Amino acid sequence: MSVTIRVFDPAMCCATGVCGPGIDPELARFAADVAWLQQQGVAVERFNLAQQPAAFATTPAVKDALARGTEVLPLIMVDDRVAIEGAYPSRDTLAALAGVVVRKLPVAGGCAPKSGCC
Repeated sequence: MSVTIRVFDPAMCCATGVCGPGIDPELARFAADVAWLQQQGVAVERFNLAQQPAAFATTPAVKDALARGTEVLPLIMVDDRVAIEGAYPSRDTLAALAGVVVRKLPVAGGCAPKSGCC
């Protein structure tokens, strides 16, 4: 099953908000997580309120959410369902929303929990 993740961002200077001298680390993290999710084969579309207001006005769920105020942004949709409002999700949450299995690599030389090695 393939899903499409759509991100409706607040008004930002560019498509990801990662530009200029004062980069918000949360936006940089989320941009990297979106790139990772796309590398996993998931379709991700982002819409910036400043640059693509029509996408907000013509998506009924977004339009309804915005009636409560812009605090609902960023708004994350999975297909046509609103999944998250007002925050950028973690990579693990994005993966779960998209149905992507995250494989954690073992840390070389690491200690097992309660092994007493450190």
